[in-house]
Amino acid sequence: MDEDNSARGESGARADTGARAGTGDGGRDALSAAARALYARITGGETTRPADGPALAELLAWRLVAVDPDRPAAPVALDPQEAGRRRLDEGLRELAARAAGMAALPAVADELALHFERAKWRSGSGSEFLAEPEQVGARIGEAVGRAATEVLTAQPLGPPGADAVEAALDRDARALARGVSVRTLCRDGERDDPATRDRVTRLTARGAQFRTLAAPFQSCVVVDRRQAFIPDHVVGSSPTHAAWHVMDRALVAFIAEGFEDAWRRADIWYGDPRRAAPEGGTGLTHRQREILIDTAAGVDQRITARRLSIGLRTLTKELGVLRARWGAPTLAALAYRWALSAERRRMTDETAETAGKAETAGPGQ
Repeated sequence: MDEDNSARGESGARADTGARAGTGDGGRDALSAAARALYARITGGETTRPADGPALAELLAWRLVAVDPDRPAAPVALDPQEAGRRRLDEGLRELAARAAGMAALPAVADELALHFERAKWRSGSGSEFLAEPEQVGARIGEAVGRAATEVLTAQPLGPPGADAVEAALDRDARALARGVSVRTLCRDGERDDPATRDRVTRLTARGAQFRTLAAPFQSCVVVDRRQAFIPDHVVGSSPTHAAWHVMDRALVAFIAEGFEDAWRRADIWYGDPRRAAPEGGTGLTHRQREILIDTAAGVDQRITARRLSIGLRTLTKELGVLRARWGAPTLAALAYRWALSAERRRMTDETAETAGKAETAGPGQ
């Protein structure tokens, strides 16, 4: 009786092992050669031996044999067709469950990624006030020194002086050498400054892009669209050239979009000096264009002069030149002639073409 119990225990252990592993020499879904040979012997009426333990466990897992507790050494062979169909059904159900789980993975990853990104934004959000110009320059230099993809600069921002300009030149040159895209927006009057023209010429040769804009724009420095530097508009008594270091992702994106809007309206600059008029002598200077736009819009001349950083006398002189150009006796007549002029149509076409290219190429172009 003890021998029978021992045999039944050994058979049960073998069956349990097969059910857990369900594998043979060929893997989970393949029946090993030893198991197939044992099945053939069982159908021939042979009994099993102790060495047949692993093969018998496979047959039990596949439900190809059944063991009689009273005769553990003489398993009974079962229908292999039925066992195969049962095995196939189990495999298909398992595959369907795994496929459903895999199909749900992208949705789960997207849901969890949102929480992860929000956590990153919270951990990097906020702004820091930088009171001293040296501190502003150092912080900008540190951020640009770690830039990986892009640096957007709308001047002026940072400490004044020739040393600061030279430091910015060296900083941008190193960024360009690392493959970083560097775009700088300058005020139109900087075309008249020889030192700035030299800097622009040198950096343009290394791959930097420059544009000038006669209209006002906000100063900023944006690094990789993850951090930005902007002038102080909060602390009323702050010193000149004080700035804020902004790390809030939403605000940085807003600042970058403001830069892109000004960039689309600006004129490409390679460091060449400003001409009194475009080639051919039939065009207008940037300042004259801005004056005509404001005149046609009915903007007060004092506002126009302040916006362009010129005196009323200079503005009046420019208007006299423009009125003589079109033979306009009054400002209303000048606005009318300007609206119908080829220069006005050309400017409209250029603006539309630039906007279309910017929309097609994207912000980084």
